[in-house]
Amino acid sequence: MATITTVYKGGLRTEATHVQSGNMIITDAPVDNQGRGEAFSPTDLLAGALGSCMLTIMGIAANNHGFNIDGTRIEVLKVMGANPRKVAEVHVTFHMPANNYDDHTRKIIEKAAHTCPVALSLHPDLKQIITFNW
Repeated sequence: MATITTVYKGGLRTEATHVQSGNMIITDAPVDNQGRGEAFSPTDLLAGALGSCMLTIMGIAANNHGFNIDGTRIEVLKVMGANPRKVAEVHVTFHMPANNYDDHTRKIIEKAAHTCPVALSLHPDLKQIITFNW
């Protein structure tokens, strides 16, 4: 069984459905690539998936080690390259809650972020610039 089904709706728009939950995501091509830019682009989703994956794996580490990362906020910047057009860099900036994390806990959090499945699945040429603001 498929994980996701996607339908091309025309006008450079797609509608993807998560089969198990029925949740849907619409994508549009970005304005700088002939699109309307009215929704996430597929490359926006790639960058967002990296950040969400990092947060998820950090949350699992927090649960396993008995600390909390609730309220952690990230900002993701996607940088496109040309020839060929592709995502060249993703900058993920973490804004950690004021929980007075000790050095050991910070290392656990940072290792979790860097070892999430999306981060490990991306091509090594894609620069992942990760910053933690404690």
